[in-house]
Amino acid sequence: MSRRGWLLFAALSVIWGLPYFFIKVAVGEVSPLFVVAARLALAAGLMLPWALFRYRLSDLRGYWRWLLLFAVVEMIIPFGLLSWAETRVTSSLAGLMIAAVPIVSAGAAAWLGLADRLTARRYLGLAVGAAGVIALAGLDIGTDTALAVAALFGVAVGYALGPIILNTRLHSPPGPLLMTAAITIAAAAYSPWLVVEWPRSGASEQAWASIVALGVVCTAAALLIMYALVSEAGPTRMTVITYFNPVVAVALGVLVLGEPLTAGIILGFPLILLGSLLATSRGAAGARTAVAERVDAAAVGALPGPERH
Repeated sequence: MSRRGWLLFAALSVIWGLPYFFIKVAVGEVSPLFVVAARLALAAGLMLPWALFRYRLSDLRGYWRWLLLFAVVEMIIPFGLLSWAETRVTSSLAGLMIAAVPIVSAGAAAWLGLADRLTARRYLGLAVGAAGVIALAGLDIGTDTALAVAALFGVAVGYALGPIILNTRLHSPPGPLLMTAAITIAAAAYSPWLVVEWPRSGASEQAWASIVALGVVCTAAALLIMYALVSEAGPTRMTVITYFNPVVAVALGVLVLGEPLTAGIILGFPLILLGSLLATSRGAAGARTAVAERVDAAAVGALPGPERH
């Protein structure tokens, strides 16, 4: 991979680990619904003019029903659940729970018959990953946070089902156009909360900066960097980004926000990452990892010629 590819890789690895930190800072002062609404409005405002300049809306003709479903499953429900959950749990715990997405994706794809059959190695990965989640939940979660953890699991399920919709129903239109349209749909769905939940008592500069960072950096810029990285290095090399995101989330939570480095994190973290690695490992038939499928559908669809696969 070129130097530019490595720089893009490093940037995206960090950016995909940042949302949990910024959400935690923002929801400490303003409504979770407002955080989501403002984040999506910023991202849509930046991405929509760019997408309309580069692509044609007619490319989405016949796909709007599935695009709406994708927006609901991948953005509208998960973004709301994640922001609400972080009013009750640490950003570190949220980042680690979402790190289990590849495990959920592998299980869902196999159950739906959309991937190669589960090998012994991948079954082991599912078991190890589940053990990590159980360790995390059993050691760090009390009755007052159980509902929030259930919400985080709902986020993981949504993030796992979204790529399946992309791969099976939305693989033809350009990926950046699809993602921009989905973000715009989600922004429209949350737009009433910009007024209803506007922080009339005021919010600190840190809270506003976090919301701006969520919309500009973690949403709009992340998509453009992802697209550039796929063009530079291909989708398969991006799979290891999955294993850097939770490291960033935990590091920021512990070092910057002063969140505790608990026994659940120490035990559950490596098990979840190991389980993700095993559960999404490529078999002899060339099964792709959950992250590769997500990137493939979201970005590779926009690539020309032979890179599109």
